[in-house]
Amino acid sequence: MLDADERRLLGNFIRAHRERARPDVAGGRRRTPGLRREELAARAGISVTWCAWIEQGRAVQASPEALVRIAQALSLTPAERSYLFELAGRLDPEAAARPQEEAPASLRAIIGALEHPAYGLDCCWSAVCWNDPAAWLFRGWLDGDHQRNLLRFVFQESSARDLLPNWEDRARRLLAEFRADYGHMFRDGRVKQFVHALRRDSEFFSRAWDEQGVQYREGGLRAFRHSQQELLFEQHSYTPSDAPCYKLVALLPVG
Repeated sequence: MLDADERRLLGNFIRAHRERARPDVAGGRRRTPGLRREELAARAGISVTWCAWIEQGRAVQASPEALVRIAQALSLTPAERSYLFELAGRLDPEAAARPQEEAPASLRAIIGALEHPAYGLDCCWSAVCWNDPAAWLFRGWLDGDHQRNLLRFVFQESSARDLLPNWEDRARRLLAEFRADYGHMFRDGRVKQFVHALRRDSEFFSRAWDEQGVQYREGGLRAFRHSQQELLFEQHSYTPSDAPCYKLVALLPVG
């Protein structure tokens, strides 16, 4: 349940956007700018009383479905809609279902400009772009004609066991990091199908998934066995502000 300050912020946001929304019928003198509460309620399929209460910051709670209708009724931009759900403490059920068709240009540009290994991941952690140093480092994943999903590579490919020292611990850590993202996108049908398929195809993944480990994808030292030597990198991960369902991972050599 939201506290009083959070309810006030949510109510102020909805009221401000209601007052700047375009009425269905133009012309004539109106005592209030934008939409009346009755008009917003009719557009969003909610009661006028409930609309008034949420604007007044009363102790009511909006369901994700009601917030979707309010966002549509107010013609909110993607950024405004995301802010609405953040204020309400809810997950947008349609957010993860609106991915871009390909890696955003900003992500491709940054990865292409880096001289050290770097790659971009989508919501299922499939690589959507990478540079030549990453293809050289991640043999069996980013080189040649291989499948590009990072989790499938780590949990199913023998080349991952050769590349990653302490492979089992690294795999569990990677899965715990993925689960932190999963909390934001578990309603996405593609993500559900991906997890179901990998549980079916990898007994180790299925057991590790049931352990319910969660960890942020933090930076830190990462070791790799490559060409009969051990390479050490500092890993850094970023989320592009213009494409939050993607992730940029860069590896800077140490020593």
